[in-house]
Amino acid sequence: MKLIMTGHDGLIGSYLKKKLEEQGHEFIMLIDQRSGRKLDLLKDWELKGADLFIHSAAFCKINQAIETPELAYESNVEGVFNALEFCRRNDIKKFLFFSSSRVLSPEKNPYTASKIYGEELCKAYQQCYGIDYIIIRPSTVYGPFQDLTRRLVHIYITNALEGKDLIIYGDPNTKTLDFTHVDDFVQGVLLALNAGWNKEYDISGESEYNIHRLAEYIIEKTGSKSKIIVYDAEKAQPQMVRLDISAIKALGYKPKYSVEEGILHTIEWYKQNIKS
Repeated sequence: MKLIMTGHDGLIGSYLKKKLEEQGHEFIMLIDQRSGRKLDLLKDWELKGADLFIHSAAFCKINQAIETPELAYESNVEGVFNALEFCRRNDIKKFLFFSSSRVLSPEKNPYTASKIYGEELCKAYQQCYGIDYIIIRPSTVYGPFQDLTRRLVHIYITNALEGKDLIIYGDPNTKTLDFTHVDDFVQGVLLALNAGWNKEYDISGESEYNIHRLAEYIIEKTGSKSKIIVYDAEKAQPQMVRLDISAIKALGYKPKYSVEEGILHTIEWYKQNIKS
């Protein structure tokens, strides 16, 4: 297939791009602001002949989106609209959209609202313009990668290696996330692409994990003297996350990494590749 992709320099995008290239697919256009190409370029570009548009670019920091809502609007609302409009103008009939597992949480904020909008716009463009979609809802993806987005695992590991505090926002006894190693996540995405269209898939490592336990584990495995500091829960942030991944498991998805194995694998990579 000939592919177009946004967000190819990010954690998810870079791993998925590599796997698709290994399978013989060709990328004919790539857009990522890390490479100097922003999503608004799609407003003016014309490019025929693509079989699939993969939209993985997004603004994904919930606390920052709450503080500055236009960040989520500009990247996630206008971004997915520009991407789908590009597909409509250029007769691209398949669209892969990365949403978020947070849309399933009871806590609502500008970030989750922007992702819900993206999901609904995919459905609208399918019904109105015949653009088939797959919606993927990732859950706390992590792995060996210099994560400029600064997700939780990246922050905890780098802080531990530098002897800085690891901060928990919320009740340390009950706060959880459902972590997903990036290799497992990409496996799930590839399974979804080879299955039926116009569907949504939740993908996680199938392991709801306590955040305080995670912080302790990272401190232990890095040999750090970091302390764990607890603050009140942040506004409109999910405090307990566990996904139902039965739909993707029905396609043969089976995570390889436990949280402990995946985190240890990631720590070793950070030790070798990331300078303080």
